[in-house]
Amino acid sequence: MMLKRAFKFVDGGDGTAMGNPAPKESKRFRSAVTDVMGRLSVRDLVSEIEPFLRAVIRDEVERTLQRVLHSRSSFNQPQTSVKRGLMLQFVGKLPPIIFTGSKIEVEDVNPLAIMLMDANTSTIVSSGPLSSLKIEIVPLDADFGSDEQEDWTQGEFAANVIREREGRRPLVTGDLTVTLRDGVGQLGDVVFTDNSSWQRSRRFRLGARPVQKVSAEARIREGRSEAFVVKDHRGELYKKHHPPHMRDEIWRLEKIAKDGAFHKRLASRGVESVQDFLQLYMIDPTTLRNVIGCGISNKIWNAIIEHATTCAVDDSKFYSYFDAGQSIGLLFDSIYKVVGAMFDGYNYEPLHSLTPPQKSLGGKH
Repeated sequence: MMLKRAFKFVDGGDGTAMGNPAPKESKRFRSAVTDVMGRLSVRDLVSEIEPFLRAVIRDEVERTLQRVLHSRSSFNQPQTSVKRGLMLQFVGKLPPIIFTGSKIEVEDVNPLAIMLMDANTSTIVSSGPLSSLKIEIVPLDADFGSDEQEDWTQGEFAANVIREREGRRPLVTGDLTVTLRDGVGQLGDVVFTDNSSWQRSRRFRLGARPVQKVSAEARIREGRSEAFVVKDHRGELYKKHHPPHMRDEIWRLEKIAKDGAFHKRLASRGVESVQDFLQLYMIDPTTLRNVIGCGISNKIWNAIIEHATTCAVDDSKFYSYFDAGQSIGLLFDSIYKVVGAMFDGYNYEPLHSLTPPQKSLGGKH
Protein backbone atom coordinates (compact mmCIF):
# COMPACT_ATOMS: atom_id res chain seq x y z
CA MET A 1 0.00 0.00 0.00
CA MET A 2 2.86 2.34 0.77
CA LEU A 3 4.53 1.60 -2.56
CA LYS A 4 1.56 2.87 -4.52
CA ARG A 5 1.54 6.16 -2.63
CA ALA A 6 5.31 6.60 -2.82
CA PHE A 7 5.30 6.28 -6.61
CA LYS A 8 2.15 8.24 -7.28
CA PHE A 9 4.08 11.34 -8.47
CA VAL A 10 7.44 11.28 -10.24
CA ASP A 11 9.30 14.37 -11.39
CA GLY A 12 10.48 14.20 -15.00
CA GLY A 13 13.52 16.36 -14.23
CA ASP A 14 12.51 19.30 -16.42
CA GLY A 15 9.48 20.55 -14.56
CA THR A 16 7.15 17.96 -16.09
CA ALA A 17 5.44 15.21 -14.16
CA MET A 18 4.58 11.61 -14.95
CA GLY A 19 1.62 9.86 -13.40
CA ASN A 20 1.06 6.22 -12.45
CA PRO A 21 1.42 3.45 -15.08
CA ALA A 22 -1.58 2.57 -17.20
CA PRO A 23 -4.11 0.28 -15.41
CA LYS A 24 -3.16 -2.76 -17.48
CA GLU A 25 0.49 -2.29 -16.49
CA SER A 26 -0.19 -1.46 -12.84
CA LYS A 27 0.10 -5.05 -11.61
CA ARG A 28 3.36 -5.63 -13.46
CA PHE A 29 4.70 -2.27 -12.20
CA ARG A 30 3.89 -3.06 -8.55
CA SER A 31 5.45 -6.48 -8.92
CA ALA A 32 8.66 -5.04 -10.33
CA VAL A 33 8.87 -2.39 -7.59
CA THR A 34 8.18 -4.96 -4.88
CA ASP A 35 10.93 -7.18 -6.27
CA VAL A 36 13.46 -4.33 -6.29
CA MET A 37 12.50 -3.10 -2.83
CA GLY A 38 12.56 -6.64 -1.48
CA ARG A 39 16.19 -7.04 -2.49
CA LEU A 40 17.22 -3.88 -0.63
CA SER A 41 17.86 -3.98 3.10
CA VAL A 42 16.87 -1.14 5.43
CA ARG A 43 20.54 -0.17 5.59
CA ASP A 44 20.70 -0.01 1.77
CA LEU A 45 17.60 2.19 1.65
CA VAL A 46 18.97 4.56 4.29
CA SER A 47 22.33 4.86 2.53
CA GLU A 48 20.56 5.64 -0.77
CA ILE A 49 18.05 8.14 0.58
CA GLU A 50 20.10 9.85 3.31
CA PRO A 51 22.16 12.20 1.04
CA PHE A 52 19.01 13.40 -0.72
CA LEU A 53 17.16 13.99 2.56
CA ARG A 54 20.14 15.83 4.03
CA ALA A 55 20.30 18.17 1.04
CA VAL A 56 16.55 18.90 1.13
CA ILE A 57 16.54 19.48 4.90
CA ARG A 58 19.66 21.70 4.73
CA ASP A 59 18.14 23.90 2.01
CA GLU A 60 14.84 24.24 3.88
CA VAL A 61 16.56 25.02 7.20
CA GLU A 62 18.82 27.64 5.57
CA ARG A 63 15.87 29.31 3.90
CA THR A 64 13.76 29.31 7.07
CA LEU A 65 16.63 30.73 9.15
CA GLN A 66 17.21 33.45 6.57
CA ARG A 67 13.58 34.52 6.74
CA VAL A 68 13.49 34.43 10.56
CA LEU A 69 16.70 36.46 10.87
CA HIS A 70 15.57 39.02 8.30
CA SER A 71 12.17 39.34 9.99
CA ARG A 72 13.82 39.77 13.42
CA SER A 73 16.25 42.34 12.03
CA SER A 74 13.40 44.26 10.39
CA PHE A 75 11.39 44.13 13.64
CA ASN A 76 14.23 45.39 15.85
CA GLN A 77 15.29 48.18 13.49
CA PRO A 78 13.16 51.31 13.17
CA GLN A 79 11.34 51.29 9.84
CA THR A 80 12.38 54.15 7.57
CA SER A 81 9.58 56.13 6.09
CA VAL A 82 9.25 56.18 2.30
CA LYS A 83 9.57 59.75 1.17
CA ARG A 84 8.22 59.02 -2.26
CA GLY A 85 6.38 56.00 -3.57
CA LEU A 86 9.30 54.85 -5.71
CA MET A 87 9.34 51.34 -7.12
CA LEU A 88 11.05 49.27 -9.78
CA GLN A 89 8.76 47.67 -12.32
CA PHE A 90 9.34 45.08 -15.04
CA VAL A 91 7.76 45.90 -18.39
CA GLY A 92 6.93 43.17 -20.90
CA LYS A 93 5.31 39.75 -20.61
CA LEU A 94 7.73 36.87 -20.11
CA PRO A 95 6.85 33.52 -21.72
CA PRO A 96 5.46 30.86 -19.34
CA ILE A 97 8.43 28.56 -20.09
CA ILE A 98 12.07 29.63 -20.33
CA PHE A 99 14.88 27.23 -21.24
CA THR A 100 18.26 27.01 -19.57
CA GLY A 101 20.98 28.69 -21.58
CA SER A 102 18.50 30.82 -23.53
CA LYS A 103 18.51 34.61 -23.32
CA ILE A 104 15.58 35.90 -21.27
CA GLU A 105 13.28 37.88 -23.57
CA VAL A 106 9.62 38.86 -23.55
CA GLU A 107 7.10 37.05 -25.76
CA ASP A 108 7.59 39.40 -28.74
CA VAL A 109 11.36 38.67 -28.75
CA ASN A 110 12.19 42.10 -27.32
CA PRO A 111 14.41 42.75 -24.27
CA LEU A 112 12.74 42.80 -20.88
CA ALA A 113 12.61 46.40 -19.63
CA ILE A 114 12.85 47.83 -16.11
CA MET A 115 11.46 51.22 -15.12
CA LEU A 116 11.78 53.33 -11.99
CA MET A 117 8.26 54.53 -11.25
CA ASP A 118 6.78 57.15 -8.96
CA ALA A 119 3.67 55.37 -7.69
CA ASN A 120 2.15 58.63 -6.49
CA THR A 121 2.00 60.04 -10.02
CA SER A 122 2.25 56.81 -12.09
CA THR A 123 5.11 58.34 -14.06
CA ILE A 124 8.68 57.32 -14.86
CA VAL A 125 11.41 59.00 -12.81
CA SER A 126 13.15 60.35 -15.93
CA SER A 127 15.33 63.05 -14.36
CA GLY A 128 17.54 63.56 -11.36
CA PRO A 129 20.23 61.25 -9.90
CA LEU A 130 17.82 58.32 -9.45
CA SER A 131 17.05 58.20 -13.18
CA SER A 132 20.52 56.70 -13.77
CA LEU A 133 20.38 54.22 -10.91
CA LYS A 134 22.24 50.89 -11.13
CA ILE A 135 19.98 47.85 -10.77
CA GLU A 136 20.88 44.26 -9.83
CA ILE A 137 18.98 41.33 -11.36
CA VAL A 138 18.42 38.34 -9.04
CA PRO A 139 16.45 35.05 -9.14
CA LEU A 140 13.45 34.89 -6.81
CA ASP A 141 11.34 32.14 -5.29
CA ALA A 142 8.05 32.06 -7.25
CA ASP A 143 6.09 31.78 -3.98
CA PHE A 144 7.16 35.35 -3.23
CA GLY A 145 4.11 37.30 -4.28
CA SER A 146 1.74 34.35 -4.60
CA ASP A 147 -0.38 35.96 -1.87
CA GLU A 148 -0.80 39.05 -4.08
CA GLN A 149 1.25 41.08 -1.61
CA GLU A 150 1.95 44.47 -3.16
CA ASP A 151 4.44 45.74 -0.59
CA TRP A 152 7.29 44.16 1.35
CA THR A 153 10.38 45.07 3.32
CA GLN A 154 13.92 44.92 2.02
CA GLY A 155 14.52 41.95 4.33
CA GLU A 156 11.52 40.03 2.99
CA PHE A 157 12.74 40.53 -0.56
CA ALA A 158 16.30 39.43 0.30
CA ALA A 159 14.99 36.31 2.05
CA ASN A 160 13.34 35.17 -1.19
CA VAL A 161 16.44 35.50 -3.38
CA ILE A 162 17.37 31.94 -4.43
CA ARG A 163 20.84 30.48 -4.24
CA GLU A 164 22.11 27.89 -6.68
CA ARG A 165 22.03 24.23 -5.73
CA GLU A 166 25.14 22.88 -4.02
CA GLY A 167 27.90 22.12 -6.49
CA ARG A 168 26.19 24.02 -9.31
CA ARG A 169 27.01 27.20 -11.21
CA PRO A 170 25.34 30.48 -10.16
CA LEU A 171 21.64 30.12 -10.92
CA VAL A 172 21.51 33.24 -13.12
CA THR A 173 24.48 34.45 -15.17
CA GLY A 174 25.20 37.22 -17.68
CA ASP A 175 24.65 40.96 -17.54
CA LEU A 176 23.20 41.12 -14.03
CA THR A 177 23.73 44.87 -13.55
CA VAL A 178 21.53 47.28 -15.49
CA THR A 179 22.10 51.03 -15.50
CA LEU A 180 18.93 53.04 -15.97
CA ARG A 181 18.86 55.80 -18.54
CA ASP A 182 16.16 58.42 -18.03
CA GLY A 183 14.58 55.98 -15.59
CA VAL A 184 14.45 53.02 -18.01
CA GLY A 185 16.79 50.06 -18.53
CA GLN A 186 16.83 46.86 -20.55
CA LEU A 187 18.07 43.40 -19.65
CA GLY A 188 21.08 42.28 -21.62
CA ASP A 189 22.24 38.69 -22.03
CA VAL A 190 20.80 37.03 -18.90
CA VAL A 191 20.26 33.25 -18.70
CA PHE A 192 19.26 30.60 -16.16
CA THR A 193 21.70 27.71 -15.73
CA ASP A 194 19.40 25.31 -13.87
CA ASN A 195 15.78 24.19 -14.17
CA SER A 196 13.10 25.05 -11.62
CA SER A 197 11.90 21.50 -10.89
CA TRP A 198 13.68 21.46 -7.50
CA GLN A 199 11.67 24.39 -6.20
CA ARG A 200 8.51 23.78 -4.22
CA SER A 201 6.48 25.86 -6.67
CA ARG A 202 8.52 24.49 -9.63
CA ARG A 203 8.86 28.07 -10.89
CA PHE A 204 11.09 31.12 -10.57
CA ARG A 205 10.65 34.88 -10.76
CA LEU A 206 13.12 37.60 -11.66
CA GLY A 207 13.80 40.33 -9.15
CA ALA A 208 15.35 43.79 -9.50
CA ARG A 209 16.85 45.85 -6.67
CA PRO A 210 19.09 48.94 -6.40
CA VAL A 211 22.80 48.17 -6.20
CA GLN A 212 23.50 51.05 -3.83
CA LYS A 213 21.46 52.41 -0.93
CA VAL A 214 19.50 55.49 -1.94
CA SER A 215 19.29 57.37 1.37
CA ALA A 216 18.50 56.84 5.02
CA GLU A 217 15.00 58.28 4.67
CA ALA A 218 13.80 56.73 1.43
CA ARG A 219 13.59 53.23 -0.03
CA ILE A 220 12.89 52.06 -3.55
CA ARG A 221 10.61 49.04 -3.58
CA GLU A 222 12.21 46.16 -5.45
CA GLY A 223 10.65 44.82 -8.64
CA ARG A 224 9.51 41.27 -9.32
CA SER A 225 8.39 39.62 -12.53
CA GLU A 226 5.57 37.16 -13.04
CA ALA A 227 6.37 33.51 -12.30
CA PHE A 228 7.63 31.16 -15.00
CA VAL A 229 8.92 27.60 -15.41
CA VAL A 230 12.55 26.97 -16.38
CA LYS A 231 13.25 23.73 -18.24
CA ASP A 232 16.46 22.03 -19.30
CA HIS A 233 16.83 22.22 -23.05
CA ARG A 234 20.34 22.18 -24.47
CA GLY A 235 18.96 22.09 -27.99
CA GLU A 236 16.85 25.22 -27.48
CA LEU A 237 19.81 27.39 -28.47
CA TYR A 238 19.59 25.86 -31.94
CA LYS A 239 15.79 25.67 -32.14
CA LYS A 240 13.97 26.86 -35.25
CA HIS A 241 11.30 29.50 -34.70
CA HIS A 242 7.77 28.92 -35.99
CA PRO A 243 6.96 31.42 -37.30
CA PRO A 244 10.35 33.13 -37.60
CA HIS A 245 10.82 36.77 -36.63
CA MET A 246 12.20 39.42 -38.98
CA ARG A 247 15.21 39.96 -36.72
CA ASP A 248 15.94 36.25 -36.26
CA GLU A 249 19.36 35.08 -37.39
CA ILE A 250 19.21 33.22 -40.68
CA TRP A 251 19.93 29.79 -39.15
CA ARG A 252 16.55 29.92 -37.40
CA LEU A 253 15.06 28.90 -40.75
CA GLU A 254 14.45 25.24 -41.55
CA LYS A 255 17.26 23.40 -43.39
CA ILE A 256 19.84 26.08 -42.49
CA ALA A 257 22.10 24.73 -39.74
CA LYS A 258 23.90 27.11 -37.42
CA ASP A 259 27.49 27.56 -38.68
CA GLY A 260 26.71 25.10 -41.47
CA ALA A 261 27.53 25.48 -45.18
CA PHE A 262 24.28 27.32 -46.06
CA HIS A 263 24.69 29.67 -43.07
CA LYS A 264 28.29 30.56 -44.00
CA ARG A 265 27.49 31.14 -47.69
CA LEU A 266 24.59 33.45 -46.87
CA ALA A 267 26.58 35.36 -44.24
CA SER A 268 29.42 35.90 -46.72
CA ARG A 269 26.92 37.77 -48.95
CA GLY A 270 25.56 39.88 -46.08
CA VAL A 271 22.39 37.78 -45.63
CA GLU A 272 22.37 37.50 -41.83
CA SER A 273 18.73 37.88 -40.79
CA VAL A 274 15.39 36.52 -41.97
CA GLN A 275 14.58 40.02 -43.25
CA ASP A 276 17.79 40.06 -45.33
CA PHE A 277 16.81 36.66 -46.74
CA LEU A 278 13.29 37.74 -47.71
CA GLN A 279 14.48 41.00 -49.26
CA LEU A 280 16.91 39.17 -51.55
CA TYR A 281 14.22 36.58 -52.31
CA MET A 282 11.85 39.34 -53.48
CA ILE A 283 14.53 41.10 -55.56
CA ASP A 284 16.32 38.14 -57.11
CA PRO A 285 15.32 34.61 -56.03
CA THR A 286 17.70 33.02 -58.54
CA THR A 287 20.70 34.76 -57.02
CA LEU A 288 19.54 33.78 -53.54
CA ARG A 289 19.29 30.13 -54.55
CA ASN A 290 22.75 30.24 -56.12
CA VAL A 291 24.20 31.79 -52.95
CA ILE A 292 22.83 28.93 -50.86
CA GLY A 293 24.21 26.42 -53.34
CA CYS A 294 23.75 25.72 -57.04
CA GLY A 295 23.10 22.05 -56.34
CA ILE A 296 20.40 22.57 -53.72
CA SER A 297 17.38 20.32 -54.33
CA ASN A 298 13.88 21.64 -54.96
CA LYS A 299 12.70 19.93 -51.77
CA ILE A 300 15.18 21.76 -49.54
CA TRP A 301 14.71 25.08 -51.36
CA ASN A 302 10.91 24.90 -51.04
CA ALA A 303 11.17 24.00 -47.34
CA ILE A 304 13.36 27.05 -46.65
CA ILE A 305 11.10 29.42 -48.61
CA GLU A 306 7.91 28.02 -47.10
CA HIS A 307 9.25 28.58 -43.60
CA ALA A 308 10.67 32.05 -44.34
CA THR A 309 7.43 33.33 -45.87
CA THR A 310 5.46 32.55 -42.69
CA CYS A 311 7.35 35.45 -41.08
CA ALA A 312 5.15 38.38 -40.02
CA VAL A 313 6.19 41.41 -42.07
CA ASP A 314 6.92 44.68 -40.27
CA ASP A 315 4.01 46.95 -41.20
CA SER A 316 5.65 50.06 -39.76
CA LYS A 317 8.31 50.48 -42.44
CA PHE A 318 7.75 51.16 -46.15
CA TYR A 319 9.93 52.18 -49.09
CA SER A 320 8.91 54.30 -52.07
CA TYR A 321 10.38 54.63 -55.56
CA PHE A 322 9.71 57.50 -57.98
CA ASP A 323 11.20 58.04 -61.42
CA ALA A 324 12.53 61.54 -61.98
CA GLY A 325 9.85 63.70 -63.56
CA GLN A 326 7.17 61.01 -63.21
CA SER A 327 3.92 61.40 -61.29
CA ILE A 328 3.66 57.72 -60.36
CA GLY A 329 5.67 55.80 -57.79
CA LEU A 330 5.73 52.36 -56.24
CA LEU A 331 5.41 51.55 -52.56
CA PHE A 332 7.29 48.55 -51.09
CA ASP A 333 6.98 46.90 -47.68
CA SER A 334 9.92 46.01 -45.40
CA ILE A 335 10.88 42.96 -47.49
CA TYR A 336 10.72 44.91 -50.80
CA LYS A 337 7.39 43.46 -51.92
CA VAL A 338 5.20 45.86 -53.95
CA VAL A 339 2.09 46.72 -51.94
CA GLY A 340 0.70 49.72 -53.85
CA ALA A 341 1.28 52.78 -56.00
CA MET A 342 1.29 56.55 -55.51
CA PHE A 343 -0.27 58.79 -58.18
CA ASP A 344 0.47 62.51 -58.45
CA GLY A 345 2.70 62.23 -55.37
CA TYR A 346 -0.05 61.75 -52.79
CA ASN A 347 -2.91 59.52 -54.03
CA TYR A 348 -2.20 56.02 -52.73
CA GLU A 349 -3.85 52.90 -54.14
CA PRO A 350 -3.19 49.43 -52.71
CA LEU A 351 -2.05 46.80 -55.18
CA HIS A 352 -5.34 44.87 -55.19
CA SER A 353 -7.27 48.05 -56.08
CA LEU A 354 -5.23 49.03 -59.14
CA THR A 355 -6.97 48.94 -62.51
CA PRO A 356 -5.27 47.19 -65.46
CA PRO A 357 -4.16 50.55 -66.99
CA GLN A 358 -2.70 51.62 -63.63
CA LYS A 359 -0.87 48.29 -63.29
CA SER A 360 0.62 48.70 -66.74
CA LEU A 361 1.87 52.18 -65.78
CA GLY A 362 3.38 50.77 -62.61
CA GLY A 363 5.01 47.94 -64.55
CA LYS A 364 7.00 50.45 -66.58
CA HIS A 365 8.61 51.65 -63.38
